[in-house]
Amino acid sequence: MKSLAALVFPGFETLDYFGPIEMLGGYGEETEIVTVARHADPVASVHGQRIVIDQTLAEKNDYDLLLVPGGDSALDAAKDEEMLDWLRTVSKNAERVMTVCTGSILLGMSGVLDGRKATTNKIDFTSTVHLAPRVDWVKEARWVRDDKFYTSSGVSAGMDMALAVMADLFGMEMADRLALGSEYEWHKDASRDPFAKLAGLV
Repeated sequence: MKSLAALVFPGFETLDYFGPIEMLGGYGEETEIVTVARHADPVASVHGQRIVIDQTLAEKNDYDLLLVPGGDSALDAAKDEEMLDWLRTVSKNAERVMTVCTGSILLGMSGVLDGRKATTNKIDFTSTVHLAPRVDWVKEARWVRDDKFYTSSGVSAGMDMALAVMADLFGMEMADRLALGSEYEWHKDASRDPFAKLAGLV
């Protein structure tokens, strides 16, 4: 079983977290999901519901998998040097590192994505990518894989990315079954990104 650290911070985007977790949770035997935050107190999402924390940043920094959700508050989280240090260490140790939406900007601001291809939310693309200028930002992509790093576009794109990671780790048959069990229409083409055009990026 692989340990999966799912980072949360005040104001995180709800579906950025729960959408991929639905897929990354597999059938309960493949991954152990650990919700991580700076403090042990429950953390409220952008929609107000509070999520219980399993471990704090200070307790552990060695996980097999890492998921970083987004939300407008990800840019505030990027001002937390302890969180950036934790992201650097966990990313170095992890087998796979995943981001959703502006979680890509947060990870990019840690320096972990320097020199790598990555993508992020298309609506916020031009107003955020300059914050991590050493990342090779891809304007048109549902998600991008660069070695062990998987970055995805806005919100629901994280679900497509998460299924791609599950296919990578456990096989396409399992990923297809997870999508079917969720009644989710999985977009398997990482380059299929109509939102880049709608946002005027291409």
